[in-house]
Amino acid sequence: MQDRAEETRRAVLQAAAHLFFERGYAATSISDISERSGRTSGAIYFHYTNKEQLALAVVEAHFATWPALVAHHAAAPESTLRKLVRLSFAVARAFRDDVLVRAGARLWAERRSIAVQMPPPFVDWIATVEGMLTQARAEGDLAPHAEPGRDAPTLVAAFFGLHTLSDALDERVLIEDRLTDLWLLLLPGLQADPAPQALLAEVSGRATGRDDGHHGDRIHRAAGPHRPASRPGVISG
Repeated sequence: MQDRAEETRRAVLQAAAHLFFERGYAATSISDISERSGRTSGAIYFHYTNKEQLALAVVEAHFATWPALVAHHAAAPESTLRKLVRLSFAVARAFRDDVLVRAGARLWAERRSIAVQMPPPFVDWIATVEGMLTQARAEGDLAPHAEPGRDAPTLVAAFFGLHTLSDALDERVLIEDRLTDLWLLLLPGLQADPAPQALLAEVSGRATGRDDGHHGDRIHRAAGPHRPASRPGVISG
């Protein structure tokens, strides 16, 4: 019985995420979610009370994605600066490919139209990045003029600002290319011995032009302007 209830919750959450991402909060009804999930409206209300609580559950699932991802990369046997860069690419792919992450970001952008308190974005990311920069300093990899407490908010702002731009211009198809370009700009100011091309080649292969199997490889850059996305570009952490 418990397994069936959990299966229902997951099915409803996934269906809601798809619809919230595709249509937005206001244009999605419980009836739509019922039809998409194959569950009755009564079953949805039993688990989530109302549409506001279901939207909150999607946003909370978005935020719940990050701790395990951070822990996975933190455990890697490599320098912390490489871990930070590698983590940024993993997060970028989640924002591009994971519907719960993308739906959570859209719902957070629409939070003023949803009568529920949303968790605050970015705070945990700033703390995570500051901790990783501090560790990179202890490892001797951080430039003397870099300051973790000062630079972490700037890095987080640059990263999520890049997502806003990429969402607006090409719906994040080229996010890995754009992120590579961002790190090529930032790493010379962060590394004690600047070698951004080498670090990026080790982390993702993108700085060398090698196709690593992800979307948006440099050889696929479009020559002209992209169709603007119909979805809001604000990103939640």
